[in-house]
Amino acid sequence: MTTISKQLAHYECGALRFTNRPDNEDYDRHLVFDHVVLPEEASQRERFEAVARSLRDLLTQRWLKTQETHDRENPKRVYYLSMEFLIGRTLINNIINLGVEQYVRDDLRSDPRQDWKEVLETEPDAGLGNGGLGRLAACFIDSLATLQIPAMGYGLRYEYGIFRQTIENGFQVERPDRWLAQPDPWEVNRPQEVVQVPLGCSFQLKNGMLTAIPGHPTTLLGIPYDRPVVGYGGQTINTLRLWGAASPDFFDFGEFSTGDFVGAIVERVMAETVTRVLYPDDSTRAGQALRFVQEYFLVCCSLGDIVARFRSANVADTANNAVNWQALPEKVAIQLNDTHPAMAVAELMRILLDQANLGWNEAWDLTVRTLAYTNHTLLPEALEKWPVQLFEQICPRLLEIVYEINRRFLDDVQQRYPGDVDRLQRMSLIEESAERQVRMANLAIVGTHSVNGVAQIHSDLLRTRVVKDFADVFPNRFNNKTNGVTPRRWLLAANRELSSLITEAIGDRWVTDLSELKRLQSFAEDSAFRDHFYKTKHAAKERFANWLKSTSGEIVDPNTIFDSQIKRIHEYKRQLLNVLHVIVLYNRLRGASNSAPAAGQFPPRTFFFAGKAAPAYRLAKLIIKLINNVGRVIDSDPVARGRLKVVFLPNYNVSLAERLIPASELSEQISTAGYEASGTGNMKFMMNGALTIGTRDGATIEMAEEAGEENFFMFGLTAQQVADSRSTYFYNPGWHYENEPETKAALDLIFGNHFSHDEPGIFLPIREVLLDRGDYFRHLADLTSYAQAQQKVSELYADSDAWTRKSILNVAGSGKFSSDRTIAEYATEIWNAVPCPVD
Repeated sequence: MTTISKQLAHYECGALRFTNRPDNEDYDRHLVFDHVVLPEEASQRERFEAVARSLRDLLTQRWLKTQETHDRENPKRVYYLSMEFLIGRTLINNIINLGVEQYVRDDLRSDPRQDWKEVLETEPDAGLGNGGLGRLAACFIDSLATLQIPAMGYGLRYEYGIFRQTIENGFQVERPDRWLAQPDPWEVNRPQEVVQVPLGCSFQLKNGMLTAIPGHPTTLLGIPYDRPVVGYGGQTINTLRLWGAASPDFFDFGEFSTGDFVGAIVERVMAETVTRVLYPDDSTRAGQALRFVQEYFLVCCSLGDIVARFRSANVADTANNAVNWQALPEKVAIQLNDTHPAMAVAELMRILLDQANLGWNEAWDLTVRTLAYTNHTLLPEALEKWPVQLFEQICPRLLEIVYEINRRFLDDVQQRYPGDVDRLQRMSLIEESAERQVRMANLAIVGTHSVNGVAQIHSDLLRTRVVKDFADVFPNRFNNKTNGVTPRRWLLAANRELSSLITEAIGDRWVTDLSELKRLQSFAEDSAFRDHFYKTKHAAKERFANWLKSTSGEIVDPNTIFDSQIKRIHEYKRQLLNVLHVIVLYNRLRGASNSAPAAGQFPPRTFFFAGKAAPAYRLAKLIIKLINNVGRVIDSDPVARGRLKVVFLPNYNVSLAERLIPASELSEQISTAGYEASGTGNMKFMMNGALTIGTRDGATIEMAEEAGEENFFMFGLTAQQVADSRSTYFYNPGWHYENEPETKAALDLIFGNHFSHDEPGIFLPIREVLLDRGDYFRHLADLTSYAQAQQKVSELYADSDAWTRKSILNVAGSGKFSSDRTIAEYATEIWNAVPCPVD
């Protein structure tokens, strides 16, 4: 027998062996048989896939057992619909939650070509989300599995994610995120469970663009791809089901035979376009239509699948195969993560009316009691509205149902508030503007039994300002569920050294009960613990600096303050305010402001920015350009070199956050008060010992309450003061420019082309926003207060022991902000769902 034959025979012997831990033979078997390659010739990617598939073999047994238990017990199940699931890398998360890290490390040591860190780094971040909405969804499904609540997540399988961000000449450039360029070892294709999605039109290729042909119905296919969601301890493994779009007639032979080679595959092109990218540019009509179809596709596929599962488990009369529809709200809880899946209201009604043949009142009662809605924004433009014309073309039956819901709802409002025409117009599901539109947030509120915000201030503003009319009609429908993050991902996995220090001090119960961190409060007065804590943070800074240098060539000094603002680029998140303060500090070093504190009074600082701007959001992209130009000028100016540094980290994702957050010392949460719904990055920073400089906005208010506001750096206008500046007095940003010397000096540098010698005038749109168009997000109103708070940061940082004490108290105060706590509140107060332990 040849050497190769002996190897293959050896691997075959272990091919069907089940174990309760990963095995080196499983790894070798996958490496050889999956890739038809000898171990010594395998690539790093092939080695990663072998490790991942070996781990999937292990968890598959538990995954199947979870499904079997849920099918047998028929508990109430939670279905979480979200356009985003920003799950990051899966391998390390599954290894930690299964508790098999040491086994995997031991097995990898037997292969001299294999390196633990390289294995983890080989896996790309899954391109399934963009920001806080998607990361929250990922934390929630982790907690659902950890708490052993029967649940499924539903989303779309985006082939190219949102985009891969590169920086060229300071500008953001969008490129495809080819995260699925190679097979994903975690997903399981389920073609036998395909869902048909009816469309009210078909499509043709005209002048290089897909255009709708109204009145010619067609069908899309939703192909499910399942991913395991491993709860901590590996007891429950739930499922994340992602839908890929396909066409039932992907090749028209008749078109091809007549010479129309492109037309022969037009249906396939259209179908696959639906799940190409997350959030296509909706600044064009075609982009709007694609985004609308994505949301409709997600809802149709998910609701079809949910109802099929309910039917199979809840037959009232086996002889006639009759379904007990009255049990729907007792067995099914559907949570809409923001307004994107709001079409679920009309789609569930369609199923109950047209397929189950229920009467309207019965169908409406079941729909409302089954669905719940989470609102994530206070921005009016984010409360989606879709043109009636799109409903007419794509899903005309849903439009009929929306019209009837609206008619009945407005009749009720009319009876309650007779003659109040303005109220009727505000509450109508249809906006009677130049182009009639369906108000999706209104639909979601009317058609669900629960509407929750995601931080106390957000829930209060939602109820008292944004949708006050609806809160008046449905006072008991509105509630708050403050967001949280999973400590397994954001502390245990992301910050091993700090996790070990915490466990050594208080034990490991905090991993599943984060309130245990309160016990760290007394350790803030323990000098030995403070010293160890300080060294742990500095080591994290050194690791990040080394990684940054090795991957990008960028050199940062770990002895400077690591000051981080990492989030989606948007005016209300105020990256512009941050960079204005950087320029204020730069001016102080240059001696340009006589009224400023002496240059030597602030310690050296490195400012990290990261985040993506929507491709059509020109001002956000210009802010990225400004950040990069300011960084370049500061680097080249001897007076600032070694004192200030600005670094924009491209292509922000989960893996980058897992590196930067443990290393960060100051967390920038500086949104315009009243505009940030909650934030979750703020919680991750706090959990990892960063101090927060922030406005009284979102969950930052509750964080300060937990840790003590004396351990935060709060500044700026309150939400009420921002509102008053729009209604009760005239806000004039020019006053700040004329009367605050440091503000004027900073703006003059920008508008005088100090940061754009080769591109004069490029930043004039920023002048227009700040001075000519009223500074809507109140940057200049808060700049002086912000700079004063930053001065306090500098003063405290000079006393490392005092800084470390506050840092420990922040970690101790972060216990409330676990997604386990949030999910437990959803389960008890909204879903009425209980754990279903797996044998």
